Amino acid sequence: MTIQPIDVARDANIEGHLIGSPVSIIREYASPGAGPRLHRHPYAETFVIHDGRALFTVGDEQLVGVGGQVLVVPALIAHRFEVLDGGIYEATHVHANDRFITEWLE
Repeated sequence: MTIQPIDVARDANIEGHLIGSPVSIIREYASPGAGPRLHRHPYAETFVIHDGRALFTVGDEQLVGVGGQVLVVPALIAHRFEVLDGGIYEATHVHANDRFITEWLE
């Protein structure tokens, strides 16, 4: 077996089934004000925040996630985030599924 590295561009969306992985990955690189509208997935999503800050709305709660933190949103919980002033938000979002499944709620 030979393992091949995969080059990943900024803002890349990688569905796991295309690379033999059980998870799908988003490499997020976003400016202040950016972020997805309210949505949910039938699986957990893990946010590994490398740099920057974002205001997350998870269910009825709001919190600020910052570089060096990990945030896990459970399956079927509505969530969104908005990048806050102070720099670029850089993160890896790990979807616990080999394909992206998103229900947009707004």
